[in-house]
Amino acid sequence: MLQAAYSLPLVLASLFIASLASYTTLDLAGRISSLSSRRHRHAWLAGGALAMGFGIWCMHFLGMLSFSLPIPLGYDLGITALSLAIAVLVSYAALHLATRGNLRWRELVASGCAMGLGIAAMHYTGMAAMRMAPGIDYDPALLLLSVAIAMAAATAALWLASSRHLRQAGKIYRRRVGAALLMGAAIAGMHYTGMAAANFPLGSICTAASGISPNWLAVTIAVATFSILAITLVLSVLDARLEVRTNSFVQSLRKVNEELQHQATHDALTGLPNRLLLFERVQHAIDSAERTGGRFALFFIDLDGFKAINDSLGHAAGDGLLQGVAQRLKQCVRKDDIVARLGGDEFVVMVGGMPDAAMASHIGEKLFNCFRDAFDAGNGGLRVSPSIGIALFPDDGTSVDDLVSHADAAMYQVKTGGRNNYRFFEASMNAAARRAIEIQRGLAVAVTNGELFLQYQPKFDCGSGSILGAEALIRWRHPALGLVSPAEFIPIAERSGQIITVGQWVIEEVCRNLRSWDAVRPGAMRIAINLSQIQLRSPQVVEDILAITERHGVPPAMLMFEITETVAMQNAEETRRAIDRLQQAGFEMAIDDFGTGYSSLSYLQEFGVQQMKVDRSFIAKLTETAKGGAIVAAIIRLAHSLGMEVVAEGVETEAQLALLKELKCDQTQGYLLARPLNGADFVALLDRHAAGTVTAAAQLEA
Repeated sequence: MLQAAYSLPLVLASLFIASLASYTTLDLAGRISSLSSRRHRHAWLAGGALAMGFGIWCMHFLGMLSFSLPIPLGYDLGITALSLAIAVLVSYAALHLATRGNLRWRELVASGCAMGLGIAAMHYTGMAAMRMAPGIDYDPALLLLSVAIAMAAATAALWLASSRHLRQAGKIYRRRVGAALLMGAAIAGMHYTGMAAANFPLGSICTAASGISPNWLAVTIAVATFSILAITLVLSVLDARLEVRTNSFVQSLRKVNEELQHQATHDALTGLPNRLLLFERVQHAIDSAERTGGRFALFFIDLDGFKAINDSLGHAAGDGLLQGVAQRLKQCVRKDDIVARLGGDEFVVMVGGMPDAAMASHIGEKLFNCFRDAFDAGNGGLRVSPSIGIALFPDDGTSVDDLVSHADAAMYQVKTGGRNNYRFFEASMNAAARRAIEIQRGLAVAVTNGELFLQYQPKFDCGSGSILGAEALIRWRHPALGLVSPAEFIPIAERSGQIITVGQWVIEEVCRNLRSWDAVRPGAMRIAINLSQIQLRSPQVVEDILAITERHGVPPAMLMFEITETVAMQNAEETRRAIDRLQQAGFEMAIDDFGTGYSSLSYLQEFGVQQMKVDRSFIAKLTETAKGGAIVAAIIRLAHSLGMEVVAEGVETEAQLALLKELKCDQTQGYLLARPLNGADFVALLDRHAAGTVTAAAQLEA
């Protein structure tokens, strides 16, 4: 037998190429597995198979080139190319199997054996490229061992490439390097075992010695294969980094989209579902209930007095209160129930599993009791009460719009009935609710459409009968509803917050009229204007009013502002501060409807207002009973003792007027003396009265 020898540098080079090819293969397997695009997967499979095939084939031929015999050697080009093709095809099959995911053991072993046979075929085809004569004599035991090593190495490679163990963050590179060295050693072991199985008889010659030069082939294969593997690995790393950036961008974009979706369906302040999501959930509940025969209830909750808190303490306090209410409502119901905020101070709670009205009433009571304790809104304890309307499915409606509007209608009835309660929807509420909604919508455009107008009810000196001023009364002629009473639209304006716009229009119009009247008949004329609770609590009330009076050139002394006794006593200390600010600006103040609420005498003294107006209900009983007269007399004495003028409202009979004169009342208002008049008629009345040509009857006719 011919004695063979090995070149150590080429052996080490073959081992390095085998390990590099193994690492590149593992990296490509992980890379391909993460791709979602089918086109990209096929492209990387083809490129990876080429790189892996070249790597295995290069290791094989470097190992063969490290082998030397005492005869000239060469390699047949065609057979050499065939061995390369076998290596590439086997590599493609291996990568395809490895990137399918975790293989079952039976599939793994079968695939590994097939791949091992392919590698062995590549090796022995490459050996045949030397075209030895006589042929190479193989040791059967070593040959079978080399094939077994190839199968074992291929199976291990498939397991490592398809296993998720190599994809764990933080350990992936160390694991891959270790696996690549193991696979490289196994592939080299297969090759050199196969070479050890080859025996070359004495006198053998290489018939391909005139073919490809071994030295040239060694350099070409090493450079080409190393370049291919390096380029493939670099491209894989760069592509992986690009994909990481792309995935990061996609994740960021997905997160932004989720946030936008959340913002579109949730209230920004409280984090509760908004109207859009509520309606969607209610519709889903309707669909489910219709299939299963289930029942549920909607609770429409409006906060009483929230606008006063928001306007007086500022939006930060109002926002804190709304957040506190949202949290407490969520705590009062189950996780499966829905708590939503429609906007402003309106919340809706949807509770499933309502077998009857009794259960809904129990839930309503529970929600009502949630408001018993004060809310911590950054300004100490704030108290607010709820008005709750309840609508049941399917009793009160089978559509989202019907259920919500009916619960809203029931809530509105609670509001008009005194607030701070809960009530079930009744069919009779529909008309009132629709009218209230129409009024609220109409108020939004009433100022700009010129639908509001003022009338003036004169105030008379009780003794002399001369006109001392007037009270401005707002009127509204709705294009569809006709003349709407202030008693109806003012409460709606207060609940909706539109009272600010309406109130500013009244002050603007009074100042405009005063300026025009003063131009034609100079002389001081004080006009009284009613201030709502929301206006009075506004931190900017004085600045806003002064801006209007300065714009029209009206002195503050020509205006008096009236607040009802009920409004004044809701927060007496705040009222006192607001009155002080208005009086310091030069405006006079009056307490309206005195006797209808509950006043503290100490606060009445501290308020220091200029007038007290006795409510018409007391004047109506003035001459009917002795008690009626005694009450009015006591009020007049009280007001005078506090330094206030007294104005009697609703004077309609001569007997009432006579008794008021006797009781030393200061001023009177009422139909006996004059009805509310438009601006032109009021000025005409002033002129006639100044000329001394007006009788009580004439005033009444005017």
